[in-house]
Amino acid sequence: MNNEISSTADRRLPIDETVNAFVAFLFAASAPVAIILGAGVRGGLSEADLASWIFAAFVLNGALSVGMSLVYRQPLAFFWTIPGTVLVGSALQSLSFAEVIGAYILTALLLLVLGLTGWVRTAMDRLPMPIVMGMVAGVFVEFGLDWIRSFQSDFVLVAAMTATFVGLTAFPKLQKVLPPMIGVLIVGLLVLSSQRSGDFELPVAGNLYASPQFYVPVFSLSAALELVVPLAITVIAAQNAQGIVILRNAGHTPPVSAITTACGAASLVTAFLGSVSSCLTGPSNAILVSSGRTDRHWRAAVILGCFAILFGVFAPLVTKLMLATPAAFLSTLAGLALLRTLQSAFQSAFGPSFPMGALVAFLITLAGIPIMNIGAPFWGLVFGVLASLLLERRSS
Repeated sequence: MNNEISSTADRRLPIDETVNAFVAFLFAASAPVAIILGAGVRGGLSEADLASWIFAAFVLNGALSVGMSLVYRQPLAFFWTIPGTVLVGSALQSLSFAEVIGAYILTALLLLVLGLTGWVRTAMDRLPMPIVMGMVAGVFVEFGLDWIRSFQSDFVLVAAMTATFVGLTAFPKLQKVLPPMIGVLIVGLLVLSSQRSGDFELPVAGNLYASPQFYVPVFSLSAALELVVPLAITVIAAQNAQGIVILRNAGHTPPVSAITTACGAASLVTAFLGSVSSCLTGPSNAILVSSGRTDRHWRAAVILGCFAILFGVFAPLVTKLMLATPAAFLSTLAGLALLRTLQSAFQSAFGPSFPMGALVAFLITLAGIPIMNIGAPFWGLVFGVLASLLLERRSS
């Protein structure tokens, strides 16, 4: 009888997983895409270059997310390194795009070596988790702040979505009927539909589909020195570290070496289509594990991967639709979805072990100041560890 009940429950529609996947997709398809566009425009890339970049970033990483999540039965969502994208935008001021492509390929090979040899697992296992969680808290606190700031830009929309979340979260019985994030989505869309004037126009048919380009790399010493190691660091220390710790905190056991190897293999393919290195995403995985049963989180990652593939194929159309959605809607969705994860990050970071190191990591990451073109999350880890070595030698 119990087996029949379990089987019936397992066959239910993946509502929680679908909602989490959709919210994670909204996050990935909004601000991170804007960062790609900003970096590309700053570097003088053409519209065709940018379309190919976005196609590879979503379609290939979406397929990787589906494959890895199915194999390991864990939520393993992959996208691209955001700090690496900022780094590339700066490098394109002095390097050609072909030279950058060459650096992408060398970075992919380095990631493959680190993953296949297992060296990356040793490095990750030796990182003090409270300090890493301090860095994670520094990254995610911005999403919480963006949610609060959204009250100023669209009070009615944000207040309605927030009140729905609080109301449904406060009463466990209601959650069984209507999960909080589903209610938030429904109410948000209802408010948006009442606010829109109906003047939205779809893009013309010729702009519906992405047209990926194939690039011939140029290998140069200057590009290798400027990009390869920093890009690898952003993937391993700034991005994968977030995702791995978040998944571990949610009760999963992400395969560190396999993840790094997958990032290297995917980056080797996406490089020829113009996309920056692949990584295990932190924010999207955090949204995927923010609610629902732990043993079903991998389904959310699979659904997210399918959304990503569709977005990549129909990038111009979906981008137009996304731009019609106010920033307050996306900020509120992401902020509310990440509240539990942010709470957990603070609890893990500021416990009895390495609290000063965690605080330093949090503050440096929150400040967001890059050093030597390497993003603040990496330096948060570096200076957090140094602070603990100097000030917390007896911490356990």
